Amino acid sequence: MNLLANYRRLRRRRELGEINGFTLIELLIVMVVLGILAAVVIFALGGITGQSATSACQADGSTVSTAIQAFVTQNPSVTPTEDGLLHGTAADGNTAYIQSWPSNDPHYEFALTSDGQLAIQFPSTDLWTNGETGDTAANLTGLGAELYQGADTCANANLT
Repeated sequence: MNLLANYRRLRRRRELGEINGFTLIELLIVMVVLGILAAVVIFALGGITGQSATSACQADGSTVSTAIQAFVTQNPSVTPTEDGLLHGTAADGNTAYIQSWPSNDPHYEFALTSDGQLAIQFPSTDLWTNGETGDTAANLTGLGAELYQGADTCANANLT
């Protein structure tokens, strides 16, 4: 009974304006609600990371594919390499076809096979150095990689 009387006395003093502020229960309820809202927001934003990695993969793949096509057009008898795409060849006046080699660790990594085809590795395991696999396209599956076949290659991968 003493607890109930104390509650009524505090409530009366609060209604009369003698006590300002929040009770401990009110503060705890607000903290719980904010915690639930934070959890909902974090869960909702979790999928955005994968979507942005997929979009970046598609853009990077398209950029490198275009650079390879331009390189091959200018140098039909030369197999494309990362160095050739970044710095060109003497035959084409050392024209750079791409500004920098794309990589988005840990989501994906691009590289060129020894026969000049663009390959992608999901997720990047840093087996490749300097943008080149050192292998032919036939050996990619053992590296957890595949040939880049356009935007669908990234869209079908799990880039979370």
